[in-house]
Formats: sequence, structure tokens, C-alpha cells
Amino acid sequence: MSELLKVVRERRSANKFMEGIEVPKKELDSIFEDLTSAPSAFNLQHANYYVVKDPEVKEAVYEAAFKQYKVRSASAVIIVAGDKSAYQNAESIYEGSKLLGIIDEKEFHSMVDIIYELYEGWGDSFQHDEAIRNASLSAMLFMLLAKERGWDTCPMIYFDQEKIKEILNISDREIPAIMITIGKSDPDSVKLRGSRKATNEFVKYF
Repeated sequence: MSELLKVVRERRSANKFMEGIEVPKKELDSIFEDLTSAPSAFNLQHANYYVVKDPEVKEAVYEAAFKQYKVRSASAVIIVAGDKSAYQNAESIYEGSKLLGIIDEKEFHSMVDIIYELYEGWGDSFQHDEAIRNASLSAMLFMLLAKERGWDTCPMIYFDQEKIKEILNISDREIPAIMITIGKSDPDSVKLRGSRKATNEFVKYF
């Protein structure tokens, strides 16, 4: 079995964490460094991460997450937010590609024009969906990278978005897409993996 497949199969959503375990900042920094390779539409890198370790802030997040115990027991709580206006960073992102010789001046202007035409032409709902889509892509890779380093995670959607934005001072251009708790799973809380669909129930070939 490959190391990647091992990580994929062993990753589980942790329902309860062992308390009193700190996730070192250098460990998180290492994960985030590898996370820079995450895919995103047009390389716009929509995802922003808000890492909560401070006990008082974590308690406020616990309240905003409707007092789910895993938030309180986790070593850290991470909000993955998607930037609805990420397309507005296209010039600076593609300027770097131009300076590196990856694209020329004509390709630079063509790509920036295409991005603006798409995101502004398809409007607010598309920008919203893109923020969620790309934040979710990044969040999944974060959880796999964490598991590869021996950390357990749980993706969560049951939280008050507006309260989270207020607590963490998240701008209106960003959407808190997913909350991820991270720590060491309590081994006594691990259950058998739930029923999974057979592949022929969710795969169709044409």
C-alpha cells in the first residue's frame, strides 16, 4: 500500500480529542508550507486560514459552534474562509509568473482579462460558489497533510458564520466555508467507519 493511500484510508473525522495536547506552531507552519501546493481555479488561491489556539478565543468559537465538545477539546480550531474577490488578485499573481518567464506580456494580459470577464460576468453567485469550492479543495488537502504528520481532524459546517466573522475579524469579502478541529483523537471514541456507497451508486461512465 502506498503512503498516500495509507493516509487516505486512515484519515477519520475525529469526534472527540484528547485534552491538554498542544499542536506546535512549527508543525502547523510546516503543514501550511506544503499547503501552498493546493489546487485553485486559475491559481487564484482563494483560501485563507484562521488558526485559533488562544483559550479565550477558542471558547468564543466554541459558543459560536453551538457548544460542540470537539471544539473545546481540540488542540486548535481552524476556520477556512474563501475569498469571493480572489480574482482581483489576478494581476499580482500573474505578474509573478511573467517575471519568472512562465508567461509573456501578451499571455499575462489575456489571462487577467479572461479571469475578470468570467468572475464579474457570472456575478455574485459564481464568486460565492468559487469561494466555497476552492476553500473546500484546500481544506481537504490540509486534513490529509495533518494526518500524514499524525494529527487528527474533523471538518465542521455547524457554526454561526456571522459570529465567527465577528470573533476573528474576517472581512465581508470572505466566506467562512469550513471549520476544522485538529488534535489527537481519543482512541476510546473511535468507531467503525460508517456504511459507504458501492462505487456503482455514485459513478457513471459515458
